[in-house]
Amino acid sequence: MQQGACVELCLCPLCGGDRHYALPVACKLYGRCLDCALVFMAPVHRLDDAGEKAVYDGHHNEVDDPRYRAFLMRAFGQVLAQIPAPASGLDFGCGPGPALLAMGRESGYQMAGYDKFYADDPALLTRQYDFITSTEVIEHLAEPGAVLMQLWDCLKPGGLLVLQTQRVLSDERFRHWRYRHDPTHIVFFADASFHWLAQRLGAQLSLPHPDVAVLAKARIQP
Repeated sequence: MQQGACVELCLCPLCGGDRHYALPVACKLYGRCLDCALVFMAPVHRLDDAGEKAVYDGHHNEVDDPRYRAFLMRAFGQVLAQIPAPASGLDFGCGPGPALLAMGRESGYQMAGYDKFYADDPALLTRQYDFITSTEVIEHLAEPGAVLMQLWDCLKPGGLLVLQTQRVLSDERFRHWRYRHDPTHIVFFADASFHWLAQRLGAQLSLPHPDVAVLAKARIQP
């Protein structure tokens, strides 16, 4: 099967490994990595940039929507609990309605927001921050390993990388998972994926919520 061959030839976009098996679901082909447990869509099924942005343009997340703010608080609450203001933060993938930026500024943080489609300022990815949030973003990344390494390099010692995304469980549940239906969702992290990432980064990992992973960078010892 040609599509199966495509997955066989692809390296895992998180760990770069070539040990994975094909996972066909609903006329699309995914691979599941045997080293980091990431599930990833075959490139042939991914949208191009124009198609991806068209989906995002249809989202209506208002800055002042209390339900949307409560949703974002799953991630931002980790910042409030661990990084006292004033501190500097980056919201990676802030989107066209940057509610988390507003929440951060209201709480006394110095906030910046980066988004490939709506706030594309590459200079923001060369600076250092006390924390970085990324809510419902990493499941859209074609190269999550490279992007997360770049974000990690932007963190100051003692900083936090807070990631919010739904985690994949078994293959059988993946086949019936509503989260998979969004055509812009192309990679899916498991608990094991975050454990692999933490080991790779030398980070302390916590999983305080089924949708949230927190990676803490070590402080420099005096």
